[in-house]
Amino acid sequence: MTRLFGSPIPRLEDERLVSGRGRYLDDLGRGALAAAFVRAPHAHARIVDVDVTDALDIDGLVAVYTWEDLPGKLAEPLPLLIPHPALTHPKTGYPLAREEVNHVGEPVVMVVARDRYVAEDACDRIRVTYDPLPPVVTIEDAVRAEHLVHEEVPGNVAAHLVQENGDARAAIAAAPHTLELDLDIQRSASMPMEGRGVYARWDAEDGSLRVYTSTQTSTSVRAAIAAKLDLPLHKVEVVVPDVGGGFGVKIMHPWPEEVLIPWAARLLGREIKWTEDRREHFISSAHERRQLQKVRVGFDDAGRVLGLDVEIWHDNGAYTPYGVIVPIITSTQLLGPYKPGAYRVEFRSLYTNTVMVTPYRGAGRPQGVYAMERTLDAIADYLGKDRAEVREVNFVKPEEMPYDHGLVFQDGRPLVYDSGDFAASLRLLKELVGWDDFESYREQARAQGRRVGIGIACYVEGTGVGPYEGGHVLVEPSGRVMVSTGLTTQGQGHHTVFAQIVADELSVPIEQVHVTTGDTRLFGYAVGTFASRAAVMSGNAIALAAREVRAKALKIAGEALSRDPEDLEIVAGAVRAKDDPDTALDLATVAVLSNPLRYAFDEAAKRATQFAVTDTSKPPVPEGEKPGLEATAYYSPPRSTFANGMHAAIVETDPDTADIKILRYCVVHDCGRMINPRIVAGQIHGGVAQGVAGALYERIVYDENGQLLNASFMDFLMPYATEVPKIEHAHLETSSPLNPLGIKGAGEAGVIPVSALLASAIEDAEGFRITRMPISPSDLWHLRQRFAAGEIEPLHRASRRETA
Repeated sequence: MTRLFGSPIPRLEDERLVSGRGRYLDDLGRGALAAAFVRAPHAHARIVDVDVTDALDIDGLVAVYTWEDLPGKLAEPLPLLIPHPALTHPKTGYPLAREEVNHVGEPVVMVVARDRYVAEDACDRIRVTYDPLPPVVTIEDAVRAEHLVHEEVPGNVAAHLVQENGDARAAIAAAPHTLELDLDIQRSASMPMEGRGVYARWDAEDGSLRVYTSTQTSTSVRAAIAAKLDLPLHKVEVVVPDVGGGFGVKIMHPWPEEVLIPWAARLLGREIKWTEDRREHFISSAHERRQLQKVRVGFDDAGRVLGLDVEIWHDNGAYTPYGVIVPIITSTQLLGPYKPGAYRVEFRSLYTNTVMVTPYRGAGRPQGVYAMERTLDAIADYLGKDRAEVREVNFVKPEEMPYDHGLVFQDGRPLVYDSGDFAASLRLLKELVGWDDFESYREQARAQGRRVGIGIACYVEGTGVGPYEGGHVLVEPSGRVMVSTGLTTQGQGHHTVFAQIVADELSVPIEQVHVTTGDTRLFGYAVGTFASRAAVMSGNAIALAAREVRAKALKIAGEALSRDPEDLEIVAGAVRAKDDPDTALDLATVAVLSNPLRYAFDEAAKRATQFAVTDTSKPPVPEGEKPGLEATAYYSPPRSTFANGMHAAIVETDPDTADIKILRYCVVHDCGRMINPRIVAGQIHGGVAQGVAGALYERIVYDENGQLLNASFMDFLMPYATEVPKIEHAHLETSSPLNPLGIKGAGEAGVIPVSALLASAIEDAEGFRITRMPISPSDLWHLRQRFAAGEIEPLHRASRRETA
């Protein structure tokens, strides 16, 4: 058989999905009652009164609930998922608001009715009286602290953290050259095609609850539901159906609806479903990205960074249920492939009366890469050096791996790079984009009246974050191989890559391998899908389980064939003697033999029954073994793996309209050994599309009252295929020494450097510094006016280019 690991085979799940046979949350529970929510219209207000009188006579209304109706633990604040010592003033919301609302869209009342139409009508008739309070909307508002989001949180500061390796401030003071930069990244949001949703049904006879939810972590949602509803864990099942995109917003849990819908289903003894509409997603699901950054850097004549001091103000929205993971990632992943001499980073995570912030694809890395790459561009411009040359002089070298940055990463473990060859990646990228020949192209464009620029950006991405994942592999008597893992799937191609791993390990046709993810009925211990961890974590766990199954199959077949297992091999789904391929048993038969039987349920089963066994000198199931050709294994990494990559782009900016067009987009990526290069390419392409959206189009805009001004796809701009460039890519494979398969993650890679990259290319075209992203044609037009008025300094390289 041809090895499947490393083969770009088509995705196995696509035929079902593209032919309309997917089963998403809203496809389930057709006869269920429907829930809807009254959500806060104010960014900050006290709840004075809730009057449901006008809703009570609506035909089809089943129940109305406010916070006062919630019992026991359900009435307590939702959990703080990731505590951290720096999080000095954590705040989480209630499932339904208690006394106060802190952002527009916060749930206040839940209605259950015959259908969604009736539920929405009832919501419209419920009168909530509010006493508005002054909102804190921007980072600047939060820093001034003239008003507080939470009265008990001084200065609106949720968390404050400093990490330092060496004396950065002294190194900067002693450096031959210094620069300061003030940078700004605006707020954005994930916007998966499918919003959130929950469907629950209660079985009163055995006291069990089954919940279907569109999430990135089934086992953690299960634990949260069991805790909040005071149910035994084994009485709660959580099943994740097909999910129409996650991008991080669905790793947040439990959402209020994920505990309220199951509670109401148990209370009413009825099936209940809620699916989020698009406006709800805008105003009540999580956002990300918004940061202000101040960078101080000292460097030598070669552009080598000697000291780096970064201060970050991070907007965490109204609550901090996911802790401070995003700014921790920003502050540590900012370093990219570089060794910055001495490094100091300080961040403050601040409350605002806006939707809470939790990870969105990239999870703080786009902001960190933006800070570092803008800094290196500024150094290159100051010194009159090539931007790629300045990057290369700062690279960590392959012989320096593993490289310890002396910091603590988001997993609480040391920030140690495991592998990578950054100089080799840069050479590939420069060749791919034609970096050294660009100036001649610029001259040709200029002669045609066109304005073009080139940019470059590099990144390192921590992937495969622990603590663990598991995998279960079972060979059925039919020969089918059933694979399950607890993490969930949102379209990444897990069913294909996990099947490739198992098909290779067991040497079976991939058509015989069937993969299930995110179903606690099949796999109860898991962490979830985030941080580009699925292939690293579950992939290795599944490989380890398959190897156990392989060893057991060889042992059982050896006994049946009177051969030493060392003399056997598995080829094309059969265990055979290496020296005599005709001496063989197929895996299906081995699976039958692995389970000693009293009863024969078919012809094959006769071979495993008690009177068919000739060796009666030992027990049917040997001591220390279990019946069945199956195994469960777990993989727990010593620390994260670190993938890396580099992007380059050529852009054109229209001299009259300031329209920004990407002419070429090139990527070099290193995620270790690739299980399926086609899927890796798809992840990169999808990530770049999302990155282009975040750099040029998508922006969450609040007014001074905390009202979201663009809470629909009419106003929240997303690129079409016409706006996403063709992506040229190349791969470098430096194997990770940290796991058996040598792999690193790839899921978020494409999105991470795009804002930094396009800022670099646009400023190269325009001749002045870009310090705020995203950027629109309108933004660029206004910057041109300021530049013409002398309010913005020109780039040194632009001045040198013009005089040359």
